Amino acid sequence: MSNILLVDSDQVAQRAMKGILERGNHRFATVDSVVEAWKFIRQNVKVDLVIVELRLKEGDGLAFIQRLKNDCYLKSLPVLVYAAKGDRESVKNVLAMRVQNFLLKPYRDEIVFAEIAKAEKGAWRQRQFENEEACCDRMGHSPERLRALLNKLRHVLEEIKTPFAEWIESEATPPLENALKKLAVMANGTGAFELKACLEMISEKALAAEWSDLKEGPELLGFSAELIRHHLKPSLMPDGFLTNEELSKEEEAQARALWANAAKENRCPVVGWSQLKREIEKLTSCPVIDSIGASFQMAANGHSTSLSPLLDIIRKDPSLTAQILIDSNRIKRSKGSEDSSEVEKTQTAVGLLGELRLAALGGSLSTMEESLMAGSPPCSWPQFRMFQLGTARLAQFTCNYLEMPDLETTAYTAGLVHDLGKLLLVRLHPFALQAIQDYAKQQEIRLAAAEKFFLETTTREMAIHFAEKQGLPKRFVNVMRWMDKPEDATEDAELVAVVSLARDLCRHNKVGFNGDTPLDDATPLAQTPEWNILRGRVFLNFDLRKFEIQARQECLHIKRELQGQLAK
Repeated sequence: MSNILLVDSDQVAQRAMKGILERGNHRFATVDSVVEAWKFIRQNVKVDLVIVELRLKEGDGLAFIQRLKNDCYLKSLPVLVYAAKGDRESVKNVLAMRVQNFLLKPYRDEIVFAEIAKAEKGAWRQRQFENEEACCDRMGHSPERLRALLNKLRHVLEEIKTPFAEWIESEATPPLENALKKLAVMANGTGAFELKACLEMISEKALAAEWSDLKEGPELLGFSAELIRHHLKPSLMPDGFLTNEELSKEEEAQARALWANAAKENRCPVVGWSQLKREIEKLTSCPVIDSIGASFQMAANGHSTSLSPLLDIIRKDPSLTAQILIDSNRIKRSKGSEDSSEVEKTQTAVGLLGELRLAALGGSLSTMEESLMAGSPPCSWPQFRMFQLGTARLAQFTCNYLEMPDLETTAYTAGLVHDLGKLLLVRLHPFALQAIQDYAKQQEIRLAAAEKFFLETTTREMAIHFAEKQGLPKRFVNVMRWMDKPEDATEDAELVAVVSLARDLCRHNKVGFNGDTPLDDATPLAQTPEWNILRGRVFLNFDLRKFEIQARQECLHIKRELQGQLAK
């Protein structure tokens, strides 16, 4: 398999060559102009053969070939001219440049494949380096030592590009010369002889004060570094020759590494709170897991005879619940209703929106893959969803048990949406949550501390910012704000305490998993700040021990029920 670049403005020619190369199992890229061709080769070192049309819409193919032949590296890159027309003078000029061949269109499969085979024998990139065995004998290196030195040379080349450009701009000969000498010694010691020759050429131009000819120097150093990288890892494939599927995998791998390696590479925080706030404010809706969004869209088709199935889907998903409440309150405010109370009940919100608005919402949801919630066990979307539903159900149970009927419905909804921040983070930075959870586990710290380390903030603060900007009812925002410290609540303290208590009971009894460190050393319920707030709602003879037993049994019941439901 070879990597072929076609420089041709003719789309018919591009399609024809693409078909031939795909039949031969070769990788293919095409550009329209000489400017794009040069840029492509500089960015994608692993080009095995360049096929050039002389007549281009932008630029001269002949001049492009001449530029390649003048380059200290690319002079040995195989070039095949495949022209629509070719007069005697053009053929003579092209062949004088020592191209591989000059052929006339149309393409013929067997001839194209023969030219590719010829280019493969040349192995132009390998000729940039001394044979490994010969270099080791000459310098007394082991193969491992030689590769380590080459890798060090690559890093030095990458690091020196910026100061190199500054020295050229300021025409500073001494530092430029010193750097070139050090690089030449490293190149000689690693068998990078073509690099050494390039460095000598740059040095001559610097001494001659030919500064305008050195403008491409930083670019040349970068190309040298890429040559070394691909020399050390021949299996690497540059982006320009990757398929869309491969590009997606490559981008995913890079994104994962950005977060997974951030701590050991001292790159934390990876993103700051000010950036996250800007990203949150650009969101048009609360992100929904794709499978849930699909179920909602199917149910919200605008032709339903009953809204009950739709309401059931909403009441079991934190994102849909939040979005329905946000949208219904926007509509209520836009109508200028004299009733200043906020819509807090999901059923009321669904009725206010109506079938047509719900159908429109179904088609505009911001969705994300369920797999993005997966991390080291037990981190997963089913476990996270079970925790949110468990918290909602247990908050409702607590209100019922403590005879607080006025809070039952609100407590359920508050428990369901209290942890929206993690979904926001996954939508904005898909691989951040996994890395943060792994770091918290490794360091044995609370998840909020790990979030601060990576993000300068917590997912709870992200949820609050989103909820306030979008207009989620205030009582739910208050629960988010004081969830971790209910004793600080200046509003809705009882609601905050109920949901916080429900969350902790779910964590103790392992009803799903929210990503935080398990609570093995639980504080007795009577000594918790939640109960200090709620004790005023019960009689003096209230049996707290009995409540704890009943709550534990309810957790077990909820877990069994939800495991059955979520497995379907």
